[in-house]
Amino acid sequence: MIPASFDYVRVSSLDEALETLREQGEEAKVLAGGQSLLPLLRLRLAYPGTLVDLGRVEELRGVADRGDHVLIGAMTTHYDVVASPVVREHCPLVALATATVADPAVRHRGTFGGSLAHADPAGDLPAVALALDMEFVVRSAAGERVIPAADFFLDYLETALAPGEILTGVRVPKLGPGWGFHYEKFHRTAQAWAIVGVAAAVRRSGGVVEEARVALTNMGPTPVRATAVEQAVRGAEPGGNGGAAGGALRAAAERADEDTDPPADLHARPDYRRHLARVLTHRALLAAAG
Repeated sequence: MIPASFDYVRVSSLDEALETLREQGEEAKVLAGGQSLLPLLRLRLAYPGTLVDLGRVEELRGVADRGDHVLIGAMTTHYDVVASPVVREHCPLVALATATVADPAVRHRGTFGGSLAHADPAGDLPAVALALDMEFVVRSAAGERVIPAADFFLDYLETALAPGEILTGVRVPKLGPGWGFHYEKFHRTAQAWAIVGVAAAVRRSGGVVEEARVALTNMGPTPVRATAVEQAVRGAEPGGNGGAAGGALRAAAERADEDTDPPADLHARPDYRRHLARVLTHRALLAAAG
C-alpha cells in the first residue's frame, strides 16, 4: 500500500531535530531505522504530518562504558549492539536478545532505541529493558529527563515520551559477577515476532539462587515483569531435589502467567500463550542459572 502524504525533514544534529519537532508540534514523528514505522505508514495505521529523519545524527550512535552502566545510543543498530565487546561483556542479556531480532537485514538497519520507542509488546527488547531496569534518556527543547523502564511502557505502542521528545540513549546497569542470563522465545519463523518470549537474569551464590529478574514478551499490552516467579525462585537450588525437571525452578516457572493479559490473535490463543510462558520461563531459568 501507499502511505498517506507527509512532509519529510532530514536533520543532521540533535538540536536541529528538536527544533523541528518543536515547530511541527504533535503531528511530527521521528524516523530512526524505519523497520517498525514504515510498515505502519504503508498500512495507513500511522498518519504523521512530518517525518523527522535521524539517520544522519551521528551523536546518537555508539556504545560507551560509563562505569556503573553502559550507555547505548538510540540510533545504534541492532547489529552494532550485538557486535559491541562492551555490550557482550557487561550486558550479555542485551546481546542475546538483540541477536534474535528479526533477520540480519533488519538488524543492520533497525535501531536499538527505535525498537524500544516503538514499544510493541511482541518486540524482544522491551522485556529485556524491564528485566534489567534500564533507564531511558530523553531530550526535548526544554531539556533532558530520565525515565525508568518500569515507567516507560504505558500501553500498546504507547510510551512515556511526550510530544517533542526524542529518545537519545538507554542506560543499561551493570549487574556484576555471579549473574547468568538467557533470552528464550517461541516464534514461527526467524523473521516473525515472538509469540511469547522470556528474559531471565539469575544471580547464584553457594549453589542457591539469591536473586532473579524475569520479564515476559507478548503477554499483555506492555512487557510484563514476572514478580511471582522472581519471588518463588529465591533460595532455590537449581537441579536439586529430584532434578531440574521436577525441581524448584519448574515450580517457580509455573507462576509465570500470573497477572498477565495475553492477547488472542491469528498466531495463538491466550491459554496457549500462558502455557508457553510457563514452559519458556522454566527453560530460561535453567539456562540463566547455569
